[in-house]
Parts: sequence; structure tokens; C-alpha cells
Amino acid sequence: MWMALLIFSGVILLDGLDISMIVVAIPQIQQEFGMGAAAAQWLVSAYILAFGGFLLLGGRCADLFGRRRVLVVGLAVFALVSVGGVFASDAVLLIASRFAKGMAAGFTGPAAMSLLTTTFAEGPARNKAFGIFNLFEASGYSSGLLIGGLLAALNWRYIFVLPIPVAVLLLLAALRYVPADAPRHASQGPRPRLDVGGALTLLAGMLLLVFTVVSAPEVGWVSWRTLGGFGVAVALLALFVVIERTVKEPLVRLGIFRNRGLVAANISAALLYGGAAGFQFLMALYLQNIQGWKPWQMALVLLPAGLMVVVVGPKIGALISRFGVTRVLMVGLSAFVPCYLLMLRMGPEPDLWGVLLPASLLWGVGFALSISALMVAGTTGVADDEQGLAAGLLNSSLQVGGACGLAVLTAAIAPGTALAMLYPGVGVILGFAVLTLLAQVIRGKG
Repeated sequence: MWMALLIFSGVILLDGLDISMIVVAIPQIQQEFGMGAAAAQWLVSAYILAFGGFLLLGGRCADLFGRRRVLVVGLAVFALVSVGGVFASDAVLLIASRFAKGMAAGFTGPAAMSLLTTTFAEGPARNKAFGIFNLFEASGYSSGLLIGGLLAALNWRYIFVLPIPVAVLLLLAALRYVPADAPRHASQGPRPRLDVGGALTLLAGMLLLVFTVVSAPEVGWVSWRTLGGFGVAVALLALFVVIERTVKEPLVRLGIFRNRGLVAANISAALLYGGAAGFQFLMALYLQNIQGWKPWQMALVLLPAGLMVVVVGPKIGALISRFGVTRVLMVGLSAFVPCYLLMLRMGPEPDLWGVLLPASLLWGVGFALSISALMVAGTTGVADDEQGLAAGLLNSSLQVGGACGLAVLTAAIAPGTALAMLYPGVGVILGFAVLTLLAQVIRGKG
């Protein structure tokens, strides 16, 4: 059982690595392909867009067709399309490979998470398992900056090589150690059918919504393309709700949103990741493009964040069991506010000891506590046959929030001097942190 947990955790670590490693390589890729900041954000957003768009479909497929089966197929596709990124000859191919990898991760992520929640019973055992699982997730996300920085110092293409053997190793381990999906007995009746109409409508609405938000800074927030995109996306999502109310076997049982803990966890996840993704992107542009730092130098600045995740992560399960998920979550979310406030003290030159390292420590503490607590809060009280759906909702909220955070940040920052870029960007990520806290405060009073 614990060997299986390591495999599930390895899958989510791989997703975190792949999202964050690219961040420190963006300046090198910009130089090679002549990309501006607006185009460069797609190196991150393409992955997040596909990840967020396919997560609910991936979670439902895991519930219907077998979690182990979906996990194995997803890992195989992930490894295969990673090869495309290694040999990409232009920016379009590189971004396309990122989109394809995000799509594969949209199936592996909820499959791994729902395997965990159906393997470990709700309570102390699941809390401990989630502590380990989210230690790997947060470690992948934070250590990916360090690993990416070291690899980018050699050649940025190595960042696309590393996930290939990791995915293959996880695939082989899953075939060996994860129990096969239980066969469906005749007494259970016919297998539920996938809600194809709902899946396609939701997928189109989600992809169009996030695409419109991400591209709005480049084409204009009040352009006909942006306004039209929002209008069509809202119409598609409204149609999805109508379909789910009428179809016999919906992709998303709308009654699941009566779980207030799940709803609050999803809102907080989106806001948290919006600020976190924006913070990393802003630091890459400020330290490397403006200050001329090397990738490995930026990676070392963010090393304390990774160390805090490693130190705090194993204790999450015990902390949640002792103090409750709400208290742990509030402490974690609160850490982001002073972290981002510190960045406002930055002058034309980076302050390593007074700003960057303390901010990195606070970011690591906040991320380690918040992610684990959100995962526990968002899956508590959910039936086993909907754990894949709950996992898909949570991870979808994270990725959509990250894509939207990057879009808003890109629109806010101005090219030119360090301060013209830094202060508006910090204002955006600070706003996300405050809104995340407010969402939990309102939930507590509700």
C-alpha cells in the first residue's frame, strides 16, 4: 500500500516538476526563438491550459474505466510527447508539445489522487498519506526551479529530457505494484456511460475561457476577440450546466457542490495558484531578464522554499490531525501575504538577504501547508465513486487559477526598468494572496 503511495506521489511530483522547471529556462528560450514576454508565457500557460481543461474529463474517466488503467496510459502518452519538446525546432512546436503534455497530465493527476483516496480510509491514515503525497507535489513544484536552473545552465533542452525516464519508471512501477482495477460484476449492472456531450461542452468552455484570459493581455481586454471569447465560453459553460441537469449519467454531479468544504477549497486553490505561478514568472523576468542573473543563481535563491517543503511536508498529516484542516490552511495562506509584501521593499537592485531569501522561506512554508490542507478539505465527505471527480475539480481549479494569474500579471507589468515591472507585478500576486485569505474567512463565517 505504501509502495503504491510512492508511485502516486511520484506522478504528482512529475507534474509539479514539469510546470516549474520551464520557468527558469524561459529567458534562454526567449533568446533562441526571439519571443517576447507575452509569447513566452505560453510556455507555461499551454501546459496549464491543457492540464486544467482535461482534468475533469480525466477524473471521470478514472472513475468509469479504471484508475490504474488511466494512470498507465496517461504516463505512456506523457513520456512519448516529452520527446517532441526535446527536438522542437521552433517556438510553435515547443508550445504544442507543452500542450500535449498538459493534456496527458490531466489524466494522470486525478487518477493518482483518486487512487490515493480510495486506498487510504478517511481520517488519520488518509491525512498522513496526503501529507506524503503533497510533500512530493510541493517538492516537485519548488525543487523544479532549482533542478530547472541547473539544467538550463547546461542547455535548456535538458529540461525536456528529464521527465522522459521518470515517466517510464513510474509507468513500470505502476504495472508492478498498483493492484489491477477490480472487474465489474454483473450484479452492479451495466457500466455507467461517459457523458460525451457534457465532456465536450465543458472542455470547449474551459479551454476557450482560459485561452481568452491568457491571450487578453496581448490582444486587449476590451477587444472584440476577448469579449467574444468570454461570451462564447460563458454560453458553453451554461449549456454544460443544462446538460448535466438533464442527462442520466452526468460528467459532474452538480449536487457535489453542496459540499461547502469542496467549494471553498476549489476557490482557494485557484487564487493560491494564481499568485504562486505569477510569483515564479515575475522572479524569472526580474532576476534574469532585468538583473542578468544566471538560471542557477535564481534557482539557489528559491532553494529555501524547497527546503521548507521538505521539512514541513512530512509533518502535515500530524498537524492536520491535531489542529484541524482549517487552522493549518489559514496559517499556510497567511504566510503568502508577508512573503509578497517583502517584495515591495526591493529597490533597483535585488536584496538577497533582506528580501529574496526571507520571501523564499515564507513561500515554502505557505505552499507546503496550504496545498496539503486544500487537498484534504476538498476530498473530505466525498464518496469513493466520486473521488476522481473531486480530484479533477481541485487540480482543475489549481491550473485554471495559475493560467489566469499569469495572464493578469503579464497585463499588469510594464517593460523597461526593474521597478516598472516589479511593483505592479507584486501588487497582482499580493491581491491574489489577500483574496485567498478572504475566501477562507467568509467560508468560516458562513
